[in-house]
Amino acid sequence: MSYSGNNMLPICVADMKKLGWSELDVLLVSGDAYIDHPSFAAALLGRFLVSKGYRVGLVCQPRWDRPDDFLVMGRPRLLAGISGGALDSMLAHYTAFRKKRHDDAFTPGGKAGARPNRAIIVYTNLVRQAFPGLPVIIGGIEASLRRYTHYDFWSDNLRRSILLDSKADALIYGMGEYSLWNVVKRVEEAWERNRPVSFEGLNGLCYMAKAEDIERLENPIVLPSHEEIVADSEQLVKASLLAERHIQAANCACVQQVGNRYLVATPPTPSLSQAEMDKIYDLPFTRKAHPSYKEPIPALEMIKTSINSHRGCGGGCSFCSLALHQGRRIASRSERSILSELEKVARAEDFKGSISDVGGPTANMWQAKCGADPAKCKRSSCMFPKVCPNFKDQQDKYVALLRKVLAHPKVKHVRIASGVRFDLALKNKNACRAYVAEFTGGQLKIAPEHCNAKVLNYMRKPSIQLMDEFIGYFLKYSQDVNKEQYIVPYLMSAFPGCTESDMRELAQWLQKRHWSPQQVQCFIPTPGTVATAMYYAKKDTEGNSIYVARTDAERMRQHYILLGNSKEERHVSGRENRKISAHEPSPSKGNARRENARLNERRGERAVNSGRRVESHKIEGKTRRGVPQQEERRNWNSRRNPESFGAERNRFGRRGRNG
Repeated sequence: MSYSGNNMLPICVADMKKLGWSELDVLLVSGDAYIDHPSFAAALLGRFLVSKGYRVGLVCQPRWDRPDDFLVMGRPRLLAGISGGALDSMLAHYTAFRKKRHDDAFTPGGKAGARPNRAIIVYTNLVRQAFPGLPVIIGGIEASLRRYTHYDFWSDNLRRSILLDSKADALIYGMGEYSLWNVVKRVEEAWERNRPVSFEGLNGLCYMAKAEDIERLENPIVLPSHEEIVADSEQLVKASLLAERHIQAANCACVQQVGNRYLVATPPTPSLSQAEMDKIYDLPFTRKAHPSYKEPIPALEMIKTSINSHRGCGGGCSFCSLALHQGRRIASRSERSILSELEKVARAEDFKGSISDVGGPTANMWQAKCGADPAKCKRSSCMFPKVCPNFKDQQDKYVALLRKVLAHPKVKHVRIASGVRFDLALKNKNACRAYVAEFTGGQLKIAPEHCNAKVLNYMRKPSIQLMDEFIGYFLKYSQDVNKEQYIVPYLMSAFPGCTESDMRELAQWLQKRHWSPQQVQCFIPTPGTVATAMYYAKKDTEGNSIYVARTDAERMRQHYILLGNSKEERHVSGRENRKISAHEPSPSKGNARRENARLNERRGERAVNSGRRVESHKIEGKTRRGVPQQEERRNWNSRRNPESFGAERNRFGRRGRNG
């Protein structure tokens, strides 16, 4: 097989001919455009497989009314791997009020509409049409978070595992490079021996099994069945907590019965070692979009000068997809690998001297390790209610790394766009000073989310007293270096358990600090998270009943309390008696809820897709507009957390023939 690292992965026959390939071993399908950058899963997985000797082609953002686009490069010899993209396709399409979005950061020109609703299901059906009998493996964030019975906000229904609804052969969840490798070996073996493929014994994936197969599993974690959850909403909370436990313990299978069959989630794939991380990120990415695209892709522009230092987060926030998708284990790159990537960034013709980020889900967790046995740890978070003594951070090393990046002759500025965990920063005042005085470009992202102790407890977030303490240091360190700098707080409304009184408390907290939010995230119940289970069941994790803002009127009223739009608040309040439903069968149908959403949009709310939090563009002492846009916030879980991509890296190939 001939392949030059300077070549992009093929998306058409002409690209294949340049490589001297007559056929593909593996076809990867993605709801995102093709950007040859390590922050984007299709590129990462494709290059990983090519480095192992496979011939990999990409079908990105195909049309979904017929299978033509899937046929362009011919039938792959082994299998197809399918992902909806860096975001769940429903999150990519709809706001917190189920209003259709008008943009998509992962599409040329930022245009919406390049991927279908429930993309994995649609793509899998089309691949079946195009290539009857071809094995299909699904993955990525959409598959990973929907691997068990889950609440779907956009239909207001419980849905069974997406593995069943898509009728795929298997599902890989979480970080999938080595899960992929093991599946490749199985598929290749079965192909050569002309036998059915078995996925038993492989880590990091889900498959369907019969009752007799379950008996062979050793001490599995057993989730409530799909039918039990449908009958009793509280069982969804139990199932979500057990799913979290499974990915953290990492030492057994997890089983859920669906009808007369069983969904088996094998133990998660071990976190990548530093050497393994380095090898992956050292692959010869061009760091460019495919030349066939005629318009810029916003997602690339956002991370063009950023460097992903690690994966994973010890936070375990109840609303965050990382807890179920990736777990709390952190995999870090070496300093050498990061500085090597810096050289590539600095050589770019359009590099102007600013590194926008050296970080991950939380920047100051690079090289952090847990000293405890994950199988014995009972904590839901390494950070809550306070930082665990077994969580060993390396913030001094992180600051030293940032200074080495800044010392590069072509680098003028280094920023921390991914933000820092303020409770962790407070543990190391020298590091805290460095973050503020040296690496804040006028604005530093911080995520208090709320100030009410009860709500913070539901979120698994630190106390507001720690936030106040951090603000004090931020002001002091900024003054010490004579810089006018601002905090960008991420705030959330309508979280499960949060009342209007709680939102007024938060509004008062902001007023005392002269912060005037222009943008606030209304909680989006994303599939699979503990917070979403609480939203659906109206129960906390202890089984206590909680208030949940379910109608759009209730949700928007909390929103407007924080934004200070008293007139709008009265308007929405006056519509309460109309019982505007927050749940409709299909996002495509318009009703009074849409009307409210349009009103909300006119007031400037632009909900972010991540389902987590959104930034409040308010700053210490004044209001500043134009702070990071919504797409940057789309959980660059998607960008720097191949978590979003990670599972998308589920592609499975096999050792290719010389071509």
